[in-house]
Amino acid sequence: MRKVAVCAPATPLKREYAEAVAKLAASEFPGITLDFHEQCFIEEGHFAGPDEVRLDALFECANAPDVDAVWFAKGGYGSNRIARDFIGKAGPQAAGKTYLGYSDCGTLLGALYRAKIGRAVHAPMPVDIKRDGGDEAIRRVLGWFGNGKTGLEPGLSGKPVAAFNLYTLGMLVGTQLMPPLDGHEILIEEVGEYEYAIDRLVFHIVEHLHDVAGIRLGEVSAVPENDRPFGAEPEEIVRYWCERYGIPYLGRAAIGHSSANRIVPFGLEA
Repeated sequence: MRKVAVCAPATPLKREYAEAVAKLAASEFPGITLDFHEQCFIEEGHFAGPDEVRLDALFECANAPDVDAVWFAKGGYGSNRIARDFIGKAGPQAAGKTYLGYSDCGTLLGALYRAKIGRAVHAPMPVDIKRDGGDEAIRRVLGWFGNGKTGLEPGLSGKPVAAFNLYTLGMLVGTQLMPPLDGHEILIEEVGEYEYAIDRLVFHIVEHLHDVAGIRLGEVSAVPENDRPFGAEPEEIVRYWCERYGIPYLGRAAIGHSSANRIVPFGLEA
């Protein structure tokens, strides 16, 4: 029996989503026990509780000796506010766990990867149950918990890899939480950003990514309509900046803010 603790480092999860995920897990994956921390459902302004409450819940999940993995419930914004304190005070039990999430929680994944604490994994989160096809996204993660092989991003090449939301990566680079990514293939995705903002973000990250093995582009969804055409699609934007900075553009990736989002273990875990 594998035990997975769920907490919310950023924004709160609706209880109905937790109940739906727990029901699916109980009926189809009897070898996995999900434990949703009550902190997931706290609402205080934007966040799932104050910083100290979110941090305490993360400590409880990470330091619990009977927990195998910590699954982040939802992104949004806020994990950066607690990441440094968590990395600085994580106990020895935290080092043996797997941590899963994406979007804003990529900040925590990057910080964990830099600090060599546990295993950082880009993966769907419980909140994804609400999406069209969300059941399949949850099954993908629960199946991966069971065998560590199913649900992986199909283009993983055997080189070290890391996957991030583009905006999250743009805010992470240049900080004390940014992991060294030399020799890595970098997978990026984005949602809800104007094309000019995507252009600005890619410029910013390529200024900081040195000696990477290349960049792959995942889904870019819900792009707002600007008051004038930008003149380049997201893939053209990424190709442009890769060419200017001598970074190999490696094509598309099956990650993004949709139920098709695939699993990407950081490093060589795949």
